Amino acid sequence: MDFHKTNNLSVLLFFLLTVIGNGVIAQDGSVPKTNGNGGNSIRGKITDLDTGEPLMGASIYLSDIKMGAITDLNGDFELRGMPSGNHILEISFLGYTSIAETLFVQGEIRKDFTLSMGYIEADAVVVTGVSSATSKRKTPVSVDVMEARALNKLTSTNLIDAVTKIPGISQITTGAAISKPVIRGLGANRVVVVNDGIRQEGQQWGDEHGIEVDEYNIGRVEVLKGPASLMYGSDAIAGAINFISFEPAQQVETKGNIFGTYQTNNGLRGLHTNIYGNENGILWGVNGTYKAAEDYKNKYDGHVFNSRFNEKDFGGYVGIRKNWGTSRVSVSKFNQEVGLVRGARDSISGNFTKSIKNNGSVEEVVVEGSGFHSTNPDLPYQQIKHLKIATENNIYFGRDRMVASFAYQRNQRLEFGNILEPGVAELFFDLRTHNFNVRYHFAEKNNWKTSIGSNGMGQKNRNRGEEALIPEYGLFDTGVFLYTQRSWEKLTVSGGIRYDLRKLETDGLQIGNETKFRALNRDFSNYSGSIGASYTASKRVVLKANVARGYRAPNIQELTSNGAHEGTNRFEFGNPNLKSESSLQLDTGIEVVTPHLAFGASAFYNSINNFIYYRKMDNAMGNDSIRTDGNEEFLVFGFDQNKAKLFGAEVKVDIHPHPLDWLHLKSVFSFVRGILDEAQDGSNNLPFIPAARLVNTVKAEFRNKGRAIRNNYVELELDNTFAQNNAFTGFNTETDTPGYSILNLGFGGEVMVKEKVLFAIYFAGNNLFDVAYQSHLSRLKYTDINHANGRQGVYNMGRNFSIKVNVPLGL
Repeated sequence: MDFHKTNNLSVLLFFLLTVIGNGVIAQDGSVPKTNGNGGNSIRGKITDLDTGEPLMGASIYLSDIKMGAITDLNGDFELRGMPSGNHILEISFLGYTSIAETLFVQGEIRKDFTLSMGYIEADAVVVTGVSSATSKRKTPVSVDVMEARALNKLTSTNLIDAVTKIPGISQITTGAAISKPVIRGLGANRVVVVNDGIRQEGQQWGDEHGIEVDEYNIGRVEVLKGPASLMYGSDAIAGAINFISFEPAQQVETKGNIFGTYQTNNGLRGLHTNIYGNENGILWGVNGTYKAAEDYKNKYDGHVFNSRFNEKDFGGYVGIRKNWGTSRVSVSKFNQEVGLVRGARDSISGNFTKSIKNNGSVEEVVVEGSGFHSTNPDLPYQQIKHLKIATENNIYFGRDRMVASFAYQRNQRLEFGNILEPGVAELFFDLRTHNFNVRYHFAEKNNWKTSIGSNGMGQKNRNRGEEALIPEYGLFDTGVFLYTQRSWEKLTVSGGIRYDLRKLETDGLQIGNETKFRALNRDFSNYSGSIGASYTASKRVVLKANVARGYRAPNIQELTSNGAHEGTNRFEFGNPNLKSESSLQLDTGIEVVTPHLAFGASAFYNSINNFIYYRKMDNAMGNDSIRTDGNEEFLVFGFDQNKAKLFGAEVKVDIHPHPLDWLHLKSVFSFVRGILDEAQDGSNNLPFIPAARLVNTVKAEFRNKGRAIRNNYVELELDNTFAQNNAFTGFNTETDTPGYSILNLGFGGEVMVKEKVLFAIYFAGNNLFDVAYQSHLSRLKYTDINHANGRQGVYNMGRNFSIKVNVPLGL
């Protein structure tokens, strides 16, 4: 396959769609005809159910077409220009229970809503893993939602770290800045990350490769737990995480916010500014972020040398909203430098050491004092630059609708580790990706909602460093799908089918007499599908069940890697004969919501054929195989396959004891077990399976309506992680990990002036008793032994206090 031509075609389609989407401006909104969308409108009033008082500042939002409004002083709102047909409206107001309601729109519609004060969310509208916006109660799979306000209440060092508060979500970490999402025991290329409708592509095959998304510019996170290959293709065998940026201004206005944060443990400081506007349907916005941190500390290790990082992000968009639909072009730039923790120590004192250049040779010295307080990484470190240019177009064809997104991404990941030549990148991956995602939604008919679509990508990766861990390659991936949903009074059934094709070509590489890489040409194809149902047994009880088949093609690292990887402290050998993984997963769930109780439970069983995992390699003597590269020694790892199964459950209970409705008593439990069908070197456990977790929270919320300080909260949380005694001990790959409990505290609120928010402030304290612990999924657990005390590896972050301030701007 000619990947050069494929990428050129993707670029052509990208810019062609941009021209089409924006060119219709010149045609006065007349293309395409939309059966009088300009005359369609929804207007109404939102009031308090108990008092009848109008609710100023309540939100009305249509997720499918990204249109919304905010109520005025009298609680009135108006939406204009939506296409004819059924729309799901999400009505929300802080301190009140949100509602999701389907409304048929044709002409001018008058619809009033009442909201009741509540502390339990009964429903939400989700867009992840479904073809179009759907009520969360009607989706047959498990989807969790976190809004920006919930994210602000958390103390986290990166975006994935924050999302791990969702049950069933974990993270593989390499220090404070690098986190890889894990959904129900599966991570890396088994989880698809989506950002504003575009699949994020940035060398995610690496354990130490985090995601390239601006944490402070996220307004909402949706997490689908379970195979999502139907909508996203290969790599979504575990699920998907959808990061949704703050939405454009919905009315003629200019708004924004300034956000700042500080953390005491590692001196993390962050600043974010976001300004956006709507000028009679012309949408625009700009944002920027700066974040930096020094070395974090804990009571066993003190300051952990080179766990520092800094990050600078910038983004912006311009678009148009007319009666024919919307079109938007966005640009984002992510730039991060992050230190890689070696964990090397002085054999006598146990203090961390670093390598320096001394008279043309390398020397190890002990790190002291100010050596821990810079935000500029020492060697080894990574620099990650990610550019994304994307266009999203939502065009109405009568009551039908087409959504087409195209994007260009360039991910440049550089690793520096040569003390004698510190400015030379040993590894430099230069990945260019062209994404496309086109979906056509047919008008709802006889309670059937059906969509067809195609998405995929073309990629080209180049090695520009001194060394190469993977070969240069070209990849083309595409899939087509059909998704449909049928609703009855109490029952909603949804499902679909998909077929995918992936072509991979790698270049050979000869270094002297050594063959570093052999040329490889592999084709992978498979089908995916799902079918499930959501049954509303009563107003308060919903039952769910789903069966899904997913697939994942082996990634470039698993197939071809050959070399030392500083970021992972290992020497890796790929296996070019690996087959595609395929899974069959069964999910069941129940949701119970009453005015004073919310209960949810979900269970799953996942059977995976040809499960790919890495393990240590033995030498001829049966000991760990060790490979020398330069002046360093690395453990040798390879890739293998076996049949595997995973099963587990998540349970959530949230109680508001009457009449103390302001009080939350909440418990969340999650558990997953992963097993290989055939034991490997005496162990049949899957590697990197998170331990069971129980989080208990006592929380008080006070609305304080009419007062200068509103929406106050205070919460005390006990985060219990159980011992993981089911490690993959085969080939000395993993060791068991003891359990630990961490106590956290948070409080905050909003300061009001003339019924408007002047600023919101959030305080938090994590690990109040400064517990020393190691997460089972921390790769720093396996760094050098501290001979001063006999402990192996580096421990996680100790006590940490944080403050966040968010100031809304009305310009």
